[in-house]
Amino acid sequence: MENYIELALAEAHKALKQGEVPIGACIVRDGKVIAKAHNIRQKTRNAVNHAEIIAIQKACKKLHDWRLSDCDIYITLKPCPMCAGAIANARIKNVYYAAEETNSDDHLCESIFLSNRLNHKPNLIKIENEECSKILSDFFASRRKENRD
Repeated sequence: MENYIELALAEAHKALKQGEVPIGACIVRDGKVIAKAHNIRQKTRNAVNHAEIIAIQKACKKLHDWRLSDCDIYITLKPCPMCAGAIANARIKNVYYAAEETNSDDHLCESIFLSNRLNHKPNLIKIENEECSKILSDFFASRRKENRD
């Protein structure tokens, strides 16, 4: 499990090098990585190009199916509402995430996963990885400093 979050973290580092919010995702099926991605919203000028969405698209293309029910996703940050909806709609079984937003106490991800409007309810599992939190906090601290200068 730790190996997969490390792959997602490597994707987050790619995003960071491109000036993107450093978030990465990795989709695994039967112990094999079938898709990896990182945020590319700035590069593509497209609001929906989050790491999770791109990884889901890649996995669907590779498996020739929109149902990823035998897959798990590893993400460096707890999914936003848009990504939570996409994960649930893709029928992904387990969602492993390492970091949470520190300035928010809402539980939108859980609310979406538990919604009666969705037929599938993924398991949401927090895993410990300090570096996933650090890369994000350092990124946003740097952005705040740039805005002050």
